[in-house]
Amino acid sequence: MKTNLRKYCFAAVFTALCAVCAQIQIPLPMVPINLALFAVHLAGALLGAKLGTAAIAAYVLLGALGAPVFAGFAGGMQIIAGKTGGYIIGYLLAALIAGLLRARWGLNFWKLCLAMALGTAACYLFGTVWFMAVTGMGLWMSLVYCVFPFLIGDALKIALAAYLTGRLDAPLKKIGGI
Repeated sequence: MKTNLRKYCFAAVFTALCAVCAQIQIPLPMVPINLALFAVHLAGALLGAKLGTAAIAAYVLLGALGAPVFAGFAGGMQIIAGKTGGYIIGYLLAALIAGLLRARWGLNFWKLCLAMALGTAACYLFGTVWFMAVTGMGLWMSLVYCVFPFLIGDALKIALAAYLTGRLDAPLKKIGGI
């Protein structure tokens, strides 16, 4: 019972971390650059596929219910249904993929980076298709607005999240949280 409570507390911490990281942003015309995906990668890699995805699902649900947890302190179903909603839903895929591949590949830095890059690619794919459907823009312009400006920053987020996963895994296990 105590271990389950600790796990749920850790999930809540990563839900909150995602909400905080979403507010650290650089506004762009179509889709803001923020640090939410960094928190998503950490949740998946440190908590595992099931609990990490659940933590991100809680973040998405809080935002959908109107809590101001999305970028720019936004919240509500209109954000999910809007042009950036696919990327927010894509966070679930990113956490799931990072968690599944981390469990399979372990804590090797480069394998963690690859796992997180594949999660990011899934988020990009889902989000870009959603963006195209909502805005009516073609593939090239959608990539120009929604993918290309994010590549360098997301690579840095992945590297930092992979590094921190390697550093935080043992201490978190030691206190019995995950």
